[in-house]
Formats: sequence, C-alpha cells, structure tokens
Amino acid sequence: MCSLRIFILGTFLFMVSIPSFASIIGYRGEIIHFTGDYLEDKSAYQHYSDGILLVDGGKILKAENYSSFKDIHLLSELVDYRGKILVPGFIDTHVHYTQMEMLASYGNQLLDWLNKDVFPTEMKFSSSTHSQKIASFFLDELVKNGTTTALVFASTYPQSVDAFFMEAQKRNMRMISGKVLMDRNAPAALLDTPESAYRDSEALIKKWHNNRRLQYAVTPRFAPTSSEQELRVAGDLLAKYPDLYLHTHIAENQQETEVVKKLFPYSESYLDVYGKYGLLTPRSVFAHAVYLSNDDFNLLARHHSAVAFCPMSNLFLGSGLFNYGDAVKSKVKIGLGTDMGGGNDLSILRTMSEAYKVTMMRKAGSQTPDNILPVSPLENLYLATLGGAKALDLDNHIGSFLPGREADFIVLDPQSRSILDLRVAESTSLEEKLFAFEMLGDDRTVLHTYIMGKKMK
Repeated sequence: MCSLRIFILGTFLFMVSIPSFASIIGYRGEIIHFTGDYLEDKSAYQHYSDGILLVDGGKILKAENYSSFKDIHLLSELVDYRGKILVPGFIDTHVHYTQMEMLASYGNQLLDWLNKDVFPTEMKFSSSTHSQKIASFFLDELVKNGTTTALVFASTYPQSVDAFFMEAQKRNMRMISGKVLMDRNAPAALLDTPESAYRDSEALIKKWHNNRRLQYAVTPRFAPTSSEQELRVAGDLLAKYPDLYLHTHIAENQQETEVVKKLFPYSESYLDVYGKYGLLTPRSVFAHAVYLSNDDFNLLARHHSAVAFCPMSNLFLGSGLFNYGDAVKSKVKIGLGTDMGGGNDLSILRTMSEAYKVTMMRKAGSQTPDNILPVSPLENLYLATLGGAKALDLDNHIGSFLPGREADFIVLDPQSRSILDLRVAESTSLEEKLFAFEMLGDDRTVLHTYIMGKKMK
C-alpha cells in the first residue's frame, strides 16, 4: 500500500510539472550577457560557448551550459543556433525618429545643421499621417538592427508622440519618448509656449506613461532653445511625476556651449543650467557630454544621472571626442546612442565600432597616451546591453539574461559577411571574437531579433 501511494504521488507530481515546461522554449547557441556593472567588476558576465537560453511567456527563465540542462525532453521547442551568438537586445539611449529623412546630410556642424536640415524636416511631423509612416519605418529599422529598446526624440507636435507610441505598442517594444519642449531660437512653426508645453506634455503623460511597455520622457531639446520658463515647466513635470524620464542634449559642440554661456550667464556650467531647474534625476539622460568637466561628471554621478555616448554623431558632425575614460572614473552611468540623424546609421554594432575609434583618437591627442585605454570589446557590449539598461533605470527589466527579465534578445551570425566569418574563425579568445563582430558587423549580422520572446526578424 505504501508503495502504491508513493507511485500515485510521483505520477501526480510528474503530471503537474509538465504544464510548467509546456510553453518553455530553449535556444541553443553561444551565450554572452552581463550580470552586474562590468565597468566596476570585470567578472560580472557569463559566457557559455555552448549554452541554452530558456524562455517562457516572454520572460527569461535562465541561461546555462547546454550540458547542464537535463529537462530538454520537457521543452515545447528547442531552437538550434549553434555557430551563432545570443546576446540581450541592443539599447539605444539617444536617437531621433523624426530625422530619418535627412540623415547623412552633408557639410554642416551642429547649429547650422539644425537650421538647414533638421528643423525643416521636423515641421513635417505636424501631420499625424506622416508621423505614423516614419515611426513605422523607424521601428522596423530598429528591429532589423537588433535594437529592442530606445530613448527617442519625437518633435514638438503632440501627434508625433502619439504616432510613435502607437507604432511601438503594435510591436510590443519597450520604448521611451516625449514631446520636444522648445520655445525660442527655432522656426516659429516648431515653437511651443511654456503653457502649451505643460498642457500637452501632461496629456501625453496621462495617456502613455507606463502604458504596457511604454514610458514618457520630458524632453527639452537643449538649453539654447528653452527659455527659463520652459525649463521650469520641465522641472515642474518631473516633480509632479517623479518616475518620468528627462531626455536632452548637453555640451555637444563648442559653439553651442558658448551660446549657453551667453543665454545663462548666471550658471556655473552648462550642466548647472539644468541643475537649477531640477532636471538632474536618476532617470535623466544627457546626450553627448563632449565638453563636460570632471566636476560635471561627478555631479551627474551623485544624482545617478546618465550620459548617452554618441560617437558616430560626434564624428559625423565634427563635434568632438567624448572623454569616456573620465566618465568611467567618475562612475557616471553610460549607454550608447546612435543619435540618428546626427549619426548616419541605426546600427548599434556600427556605433560600437565608432566608440572604439573615438577612444583611440583620444590617445592620439593626449600627452600621456599610455594612460588612456580604448573601450574594450566586453565594455562595448556592456554599454550596448546592460549598461544601456542601467542608464535608463531599466536593468530590472531588460539588458541581461537574469531570471525574470523580459525576453528581448538577438542572434548574431558570423556568416552574415564572409570577412566577418573569416575573422571570427581565426579568433582565439572571446574578446577577439567580440571585437570582430563590433568592427565588422552591421544590420546583416543580426540574424534574428526577439521581442518578449516573439521573433520579429
């Protein structure tokens, strides 16, 4: 009788366990992800040369060695990606969807480029139809490039934000955006007022913030296009809704920084302009930061604010070279940004390539080049994944393969380019292999993109 009871109990437990595995999909391949702040702890990553990623209902269960997993027979599906690399989805911490049509515009630096190319293009986004068309195109391009989350500039028109969020929601993508605040030093058709900026922003916040995977960013374009009253509006919104993001530009270009000194003569620095209006928060992301001092970096770190490193844009517009080393020493949160259309591609892989080149160029201009280390291949991948998630205060949701994270991940294929395949085959270490992907990869290298466990590419 005792044996019969044990048999019945064992059968019951076995049957109960099957449904928990019935929807689990395993993805077999080489797996790399970060488990903590790699800039602080060089052991904070996991690498499985032959691993399995377990996904259930759009969430990560875990990643481990394939040989360690003993319940393969209980999976609903095993997807074989041997010879490929699985990493968390890329995160773009600064990009403009409204600049898709004018990227790769020739020959101007920042301020002239804004007036000649950007502002005329952004006027088109007064049309909801146009906004929807470009938002759809932009998001599809992100997916092609393996970008699963982005912090995105829209335009001053509320309909540009509505269109973007509607298209993002169709794809179930985790996206952050907001209406641009801009009440001076731009064409009249693009300007708002402090009153309309507050009213329109609050309506959009109530409609979209924390609506499924969408979140809202208060978005003053930058100090030169914002009056004191407009910056005060931004601070008031952040104070009223403290889990909002703040997204703006800072110290991208020397001419720009001189303009800020004239417009805000009472401020100690460009960063101090934003600080006086309460815009330094743990969810504030400042794009570029090329001409910030060590004191500025330390202030950002104390407020747990982040910087978007946008190397492709800084090189394309001739803006300057971000001081990555000093930012790291100050323990500022750093993510990568394509800054398209200042950057001329939406590829985070190409952005990693440009980040390496920027850090190498800083060596060339230094009196002590041996003290300047280029960004390493693992650092670069960290910035593109978990580092970007930390910059956006989203590391509890995305950026790694830790249990419970959302299943946004990509599959990288060395055979996407014959020269990449050759270089990877000759690699003798993980870092050498990653460096080949970062220097030679592009949108073709992203074989598949998964959003919450659903294959979108």
